[in-house]
Amino acid sequence: MIKTRFAPSPTGFLHIGAARTALFSWMFSRKNRGEFLLRIEDTDRQRSKQEYVDEIISSLKWLGLEWNEIIYQSKRFELYREYAHRLVKEGKAYEKEGAVFFRYVFSRIEIDDLIRGKIIFSELPKPEDVIIKSDGSPAYNFCCVIDDALGGITHVIRGEDHIPNTPKQVLLYEALGFEVPKFAHLPMILSSEGGKMSKRFGAVSIREYKNMGYLPSAVTNYLLLLGWSPGNNREIIFLDEAVKLFDIRNVNKTSAAFSIDKLNWVNSEHIKNKDIDKLAEYVKVYLEEKNFLPKDISWDYFKKVVELFRGRINKLEDLTEWAYFCFYDDYSYADDTRKILERDLSKEMAALKDRICTMDRFDRETIETELRLFAKEAGLKARDLVHPIRVALTGKRIGP
Repeated sequence: MIKTRFAPSPTGFLHIGAARTALFSWMFSRKNRGEFLLRIEDTDRQRSKQEYVDEIISSLKWLGLEWNEIIYQSKRFELYREYAHRLVKEGKAYEKEGAVFFRYVFSRIEIDDLIRGKIIFSELPKPEDVIIKSDGSPAYNFCCVIDDALGGITHVIRGEDHIPNTPKQVLLYEALGFEVPKFAHLPMILSSEGGKMSKRFGAVSIREYKNMGYLPSAVTNYLLLLGWSPGNNREIIFLDEAVKLFDIRNVNKTSAAFSIDKLNWVNSEHIKNKDIDKLAEYVKVYLEEKNFLPKDISWDYFKKVVELFRGRINKLEDLTEWAYFCFYDDYSYADDTRKILERDLSKEMAALKDRICTMDRFDRETIETELRLFAKEAGLKARDLVHPIRVALTGKRIGP
């Protein structure tokens, strides 16, 4: 049975790069009807924090990446020590000053990377490494090999920054008598400028993207595009269909460039195409969490507001500004609206109001027809009325 894993370190929040690794690993297991394991690599006692664990778990669930089991490395220290002592007894490792060192017996190592093809390692930078530190905690390469082997992990999918760890881990697998899994190393994600990701260029946590009002389906959609494509120049896709089309061997070898503009576009498309009832339910929870909605708002009215704006926003956070006038009367007037209100059209507006109030039908088409007819009769252009009406009703120059 195919089994993959995602192994985050809870020394920070879940970021874009790690989330993409989790997604591709999850996709591979689901495509092959396998299992997906979540392993919390919390061996760093000083930097690991429960708040990071909670956020990682919450973000993965929000993205829809559920797992079959979860393990914590901090609860397995005794297990790692047992295997280290076994290596010492076999003469493959030795103890010195409270630490355990593993001796690499190196020969040419070749792996068939599922993404990159053949990778050959002809040397190691040093002949030995610490596998159990003097404080009793395990070294990364040692404990991850044990956990992957005992957890039945058949395919290790991770970032290309882990390629240098691969030969060391292969030698540890062999020394411990474990079967070596298949490896797949994902390309790096670079900023839109071609450099390292930073907060300025998208390197914020998944939690922050959620708080800004990105839909989980849009985030997973965009993460997929950072290294893979469903084909036929198609870019909008949902997870259930993507799983059916996904092939790890079709993942790009070259680095992907993160673009916030592209993410915004993908998110806007998911907002436009989502079922209006489901979208309104999601938006309502989102705005309530931000304490934005008045308590007595009716569901029918709220759904109409969402429908009105769904084609005009990139993310749900935009609604707190653009839809404010739909829920509250204390909206302010933007600085660029003053000039629009300078012209005295009070008589015309009063007459237009009377005309609108006596219409037999009160719908968009009839209102526009009557407004344009009235403007012509009054010797005005439609925009002479439309702009000040919009400003008066919304406080803004542009809007629905």
